Amino acid sequence: MNILILGAGRVGESVAESLVSEQNDITVIDMDPARLRLLEDKLDLRGVVGNGIQPSVLRDAGVKDADMVIACAAQDETNLVVCKVAHDVFNVPTTIARLRSPEFTDGEGDEQLSRTSFSVSHVLCPEASVTRYIHQLISYPEALQVLEFAGGRASLIAVRASHGGALVGHTIGEFRERFTRCEMRVVALYRLDTEMEATPSTRILAGDEVFVLADTDKIRDVLAAIHNTDQPVQRVMIAGGGRVGLRLARSLVGQCEVKLLERDRRRCEYLASQLPSSMLVLQGDGADEDLLEEENVGEMDMFLALTSDDEDNIMSAMLAKRLGARRVMALINRRAYADMMQGGTIDIAISPSQAVIGELLAHVRRGDVAAVHSLRRGAAEALEGIARGDVKTSKLVGRRIEEVKLPKGARIGAIVRGEGRDSEVLMPHHDLLIEDGDHIILFIPHKRLVREVEKLFQVSATFFG
Repeated sequence: MNILILGAGRVGESVAESLVSEQNDITVIDMDPARLRLLEDKLDLRGVVGNGIQPSVLRDAGVKDADMVIACAAQDETNLVVCKVAHDVFNVPTTIARLRSPEFTDGEGDEQLSRTSFSVSHVLCPEASVTRYIHQLISYPEALQVLEFAGGRASLIAVRASHGGALVGHTIGEFRERFTRCEMRVVALYRLDTEMEATPSTRILAGDEVFVLADTDKIRDVLAAIHNTDQPVQRVMIAGGGRVGLRLARSLVGQCEVKLLERDRRRCEYLASQLPSSMLVLQGDGADEDLLEEENVGEMDMFLALTSDDEDNIMSAMLAKRLGARRVMALINRRAYADMMQGGTIDIAISPSQAVIGELLAHVRRGDVAAVHSLRRGAAEALEGIARGDVKTSKLVGRRIEEVKLPKGARIGAIVRGEGRDSEVLMPHHDLLIEDGDHIILFIPHKRLVREVEKLFQVSATFFG
């Protein structure tokens, strides 16, 4: 696929890195030649220096042959104009804009973004994606990752097996037998960053990272069974009142007690005007030990470091953990930092780029793909595709699970049949027959297998349904 990306900042670079690894032809436009040179040296892509709003620059970048334009510049206005020009002047079929304004990202701007106005096919908002991601982790505090499929009917959770928990010392088969009320599927197991074979006879050790797929209604029971506890998050402290911090605080209104720390006095005044009086906004540094002790950080169920500075977030999260916070998370943009911090003193390192990449990949995937989630910091993937056609036109419909030819290592985690709340979450037993319209959720351990998996969801030319 020929993809043109506007903007070589953090989001643009992350998007380019992910798409280049999938053998797409990528061109990046940016005003900064030095930044483009760094990208060209690092990744297999082409850089074009210039203002992407100008049709001549887009033309030089090859927009006429582009299948997709992704506008990731810093300003919403720039991204909207680029999408408009790309669609209306150059007939680019798919235009994606990175937008920060809640006027557009909260569903209020759908008419303005339509084909008849700004010509935006899809919206990316990293701040909103990160907020949703964190909110899920607050709702399920024992999980390392919570990802939803089929409109929320099925969920994939990542958990770390800990000493004293129900997983350690048992095989996957024994665990499933002990908790038959929670039908689930262990789709992957990682030990010291190495994937282990996830068979019924595989024994789980302390520290293993386990990926479990189940009906969303059963996820809380699954987590309680694994950790022998179901302690909800009631007290949260957030360090950083930027866009993510404010969005998260708003989403937690009525759910738990929140304290928000922010250095800048004017920003504190703004935050206080935007949040209910029940939420305490404090001017101060999240890495100030005296302040954290004074505000009883040791009694917090969750401490979140969400400033724009990686080092500050790492230091304040580590300090909060040392002072007794039950669980700490840090927003970390640099992948190398996130890899080092994850699972140590810091319970969860949140990568903004990984939170948003999945939303983007769903539009890049070929075939009828409904959702994509990036796993293991981009190395693996969970994909939801829809089976279409019949036994003659589809590689899936009318076949039993055991008859489906998956690439080596890929595996089916669950099938969601039906629509809405009446849908069923089915575990993939070998003789289960796949039907037209089934949502199939697969675990893909290596991105190089994606193209083969996509082909499963492409119907032949004789299918017009």
